[in-house]
Amino acid sequence: MSPSRILYVITDLETGGVPLFLHRLATHAQRSGLNVSVCSLAPPGPVSGMLTEAAVPNIGLDATGPWDWRVLERLAGHIGEVRPDLVHALLFHANVSARAACLLNGFPTNRLVCEIQTVEIERPWHLVVEKHTQRWCRTIVGNSPSVIEHLRSAARVDPSRLQLIFGGVDAGPIEAARAVGRTALGIHNDDPTLLWVGRLDPVKGLDELLGAFARVAETCPCNLLLAGDGAYRPRVEQLIDDSPVRRRIFLLGSRSDVPVLLKTADVFVFPSRTEGMPNALLEAMAAGLPCVATDVPGCRDVVTHQVDGLLTQPSDPGDLAASILRLLSDSTLAQRLAAAARAKVRREFSLDRCLSAYLELYDRIL
Repeated sequence: MSPSRILYVITDLETGGVPLFLHRLATHAQRSGLNVSVCSLAPPGPVSGMLTEAAVPNIGLDATGPWDWRVLERLAGHIGEVRPDLVHALLFHANVSARAACLLNGFPTNRLVCEIQTVEIERPWHLVVEKHTQRWCRTIVGNSPSVIEHLRSAARVDPSRLQLIFGGVDAGPIEAARAVGRTALGIHNDDPTLLWVGRLDPVKGLDELLGAFARVAETCPCNLLLAGDGAYRPRVEQLIDDSPVRRRIFLLGSRSDVPVLLKTADVFVFPSRTEGMPNALLEAMAAGLPCVATDVPGCRDVVTHQVDGLLTQPSDPGDLAASILRLLSDSTLAQRLAAAARAKVRREFSLDRCLSAYLELYDRIL
């Protein structure tokens, strides 16, 4: 019998949490004996190259934007060419497009899996669309209890259609990484260094982070590394230029050596306004970094306040600054939280457990 064919559909393959997760999932599924391919609604992105290097076939459908409805016909045609046994879509636009394309193509919607990896607060109309199109797929996967509850309560998704699969990270390479000399990052002092990693986006709380850091650095000399890129970069650059401690802030752009940065920093700071299952936070915990995060969906699914990290009020630079200073001034607390965080990731958020759960889901459906 030939291996089952899985077609993954995603909104884009730019560098970000969900595309990178898809890379890990697709390569794992392929190594497990499935026939895997990936389709992006948008033109090819950096993760497209990573998939190609891993011998995972992938294409971009060249959608010009979220309202380019011509992509539905192209996706329906691609499904007809690939003839998958199961379609797995990730992210809102890919989910809706896959539902419509499967209907156009005649592909059985009881073999369509959709996935949401964030608690949507910025675009409430997404929830309305989710509510009215949910019946055109078999299962909707959420990667944290907060995502599942949000889909149930805010989007009125039928609970029988929801499937929780916790996100996970591969702790091995993170733990094996070694710190880099700080001069290589442009830092020419021995002061403590804070680190943030992610996509430059308003929802990530970067305005609050830079405001909090100015307060912290004036009290306790330290540095701030920002690793990531995105459409919000011009605003972040302006905030840095306007900061009284701008010489201590280092905007690194996209990095392929995040484990090295985690081992180089002293405290990880993650002030998002909402999340789903934040990989960057899990990776920092796996690296044994003391973490400060906001008490919002996603982050609170990962961090237990004062047990394996500190949670602060969202959109509150003062509270964020106080928590950062608490870790910088209390090494015993910082070490205790970091050790508990590392153990928690190993125990509850392993990548192998996460990926195995997806294969079990595919088996049940097929």
